[in-house]
Amino acid sequence: MKFLTGLLLAATAVQAHYTFPRLVVNGKSEDADWSATRKTKNADSKTGVLSATSADIRCYASQNAAKTIEVPAGATIHYISTQQVNHPGPTQYYLAKVPAGQTAATWDGSGSVWFKIHTTMPSMDANKQVTWPAQNLYITDNTTIPAATPSGEYLLRVEHIALHQAMQAGGAQFYLACTQIKITGGGSGTPGPLVALPGAYKTNDPGIQVNLGAIQPDAYIPPGPAVWSG
Repeated sequence: MKFLTGLLLAATAVQAHYTFPRLVVNGKSEDADWSATRKTKNADSKTGVLSATSADIRCYASQNAAKTIEVPAGATIHYISTQQVNHPGPTQYYLAKVPAGQTAATWDGSGSVWFKIHTTMPSMDANKQVTWPAQNLYITDNTTIPAATPSGEYLLRVEHIALHQAMQAGGAQFYLACTQIKITGGGSGTPGPLVALPGAYKTNDPGIQVNLGAIQPDAYIPPGPAVWSG
């Protein structure tokens, strides 16, 4: 009986976790899972990255994708999730411009090249629980590619940080993916600040090691750089 109970608990734990295999641009999703989004190492296990300083914090990719898809500057985007995004925590989006002479299909995203374009902030629900936009949905929160983003090939990174066990160091869980995109119709902005992944986060950052039962929603500090909105 204990063995069966253990199996049931394990299955429940997996179902509570998620991956983001498809980008949706202006309401149209990728043709298939992992077609332009790089397949992540947790595609089967659904487990998150447990270290804020791990190399997996960048894209968690097991392989590059076959396609690079066009995304107009100013487009509205989100990701489809394989399970409900039911854990409390912020959703953040980053972009990294592919260097000259390289392509989104092959570039690894190394160096201080990433800038944040969106983060979500919590609110208090009717049960006095801290909750986030799009929590318990099968999609991530919408955001917009800033219209001033220069045209060119990029890696687009989505990240959801699950904070339900984050009151202790190493308790946060990172669910993320990177998509190979080509931004069209862009502007002449200068995105920044630029950070490296890993490098932008520390295990004890206040937005990563946090007791959600002991803070007010407006006191939450998202990890990473300030948002660039163009």
